[in-house]
Amino acid sequence: MSYTVLAVVGVAGALVLDLLVLRTRVVTLRAFWTAYAIVVFFQLVTNGWLTGREIVTYDESQILGLRVVFAPVEDLLFGFSLVVQTLAWWVWWGRRHSRASSGPARPDQAR
Repeated sequence: MSYTVLAVVGVAGALVLDLLVLRTRVVTLRAFWTAYAIVVFFQLVTNGWLTGREIVTYDESQILGLRVVFAPVEDLLFGFSLVVQTLAWWVWWGRRHSRASSGPARPDQAR
């Protein structure tokens, strides 16, 4: 399986996890996209440095060939899926913890 296919599967899996499995919907939030813009900036700086100096190299037959700051575009896809998954789990566990620690709901309290 190529790096491109794995990257696309990673993005699809992250979106399914966020939107359908955990139902956290972090990708629908403006705060997510603001945070992701900051993350992707530093990802591009780091990837550009590592690939531009050939510290990390890629088999050209396994990628599309499109590059952003020396790094294959697939790196951006993997980075996106990692950020989405991390935040989706973080939100899901936070919601689960807050529900568990708040005790049984009283009829006069809305959750």
